[in-house]
Amino acid sequence: MKKIAVIGAGTMGTGIAHIMAQYGLKVSIIDLNEKIIAESKRIISINADRQIRKGVINEKQKKIILSNIVFTKEFNESVKNVELVVEAIPENFELKKKIIKDLDLICKANVIISSNTSSLSISSLADKTHYPDRIIGMHFMNPVPVMPLVEIVVGSNTSKKTVDSINALTKKINKNPLVVKDSPGFVSNRILLPMINEAIETLSQGVADVYSIDQIMKLGMGHPMGPLRLADLIGLDVCLSVLKVLENGFGNKKYSPNKLLIKMVEEGNLGRKTKRGFYGYDKDPKKPYPIIFKI
Repeated sequence: MKKIAVIGAGTMGTGIAHIMAQYGLKVSIIDLNEKIIAESKRIISINADRQIRKGVINEKQKKIILSNIVFTKEFNESVKNVELVVEAIPENFELKKKIIKDLDLICKANVIISSNTSSLSISSLADKTHYPDRIIGMHFMNPVPVMPLVEIVVGSNTSKKTVDSINALTKKINKNPLVVKDSPGFVSNRILLPMINEAIETLSQGVADVYSIDQIMKLGMGHPMGPLRLADLIGLDVCLSVLKVLENGFGNKKYSPNKLLIKMVEEGNLGRKTKRGFYGYDKDPKKPYPIIFKI
């Protein structure tokens, strides 16, 4: 593969475009919002500078990364001549399904269509498309340039040829592909989100504060980041969305989102991206402080 289109210039789309371009692929990143496109450009440049400081790339490689990416609002033209489309819009089933249906009509029959969904059914997203065999999940982890895993999600009609192509591409961009069957939350979030939800339940019951919960999981269990800090990084709205997918998909109340999580999302405290979640990020985003909750 040489030409890729990424739909959505948010956090995940930006990271995916960056890593694809870093390994020599020509990438079009598509978003209708000019402010989001401008921010995507800025973030890729900042992240490339961080890679330079860490010795991952050099100045020349940064220029190549930036030259390999085209930022555009044009949807139809940008996906016509690519070999892979990665859908990376917000975690909304109806929106994703519409995008994938549109792509199925616009793209040539041999173009692979992938979704970066973190929990939604690939089989359901591919339902009623003309070529469901070419539709697959590519669940990248955040931050994309750093995290080594891509969870490859195989739908009920995904072909072996599609799986093999995506496996090869994932290795080309120096990521580790691990193939899983289509199931609510796949493997990663089926295990991770209940743990985060239980950490929030522990906090809401007053068993321990934010700092203690996270430190216990870091120092005692060897986690690089505590579950509440990780929830902030993921986005509390995303955590809530995935838990709802798990609850509805399995029909099991053990996945029911904690009331404190629901309240925080309703109040707009979504974590790092809004500068407040279980931690405050308004003073120094690199050194957030734990919020004191009155339980």
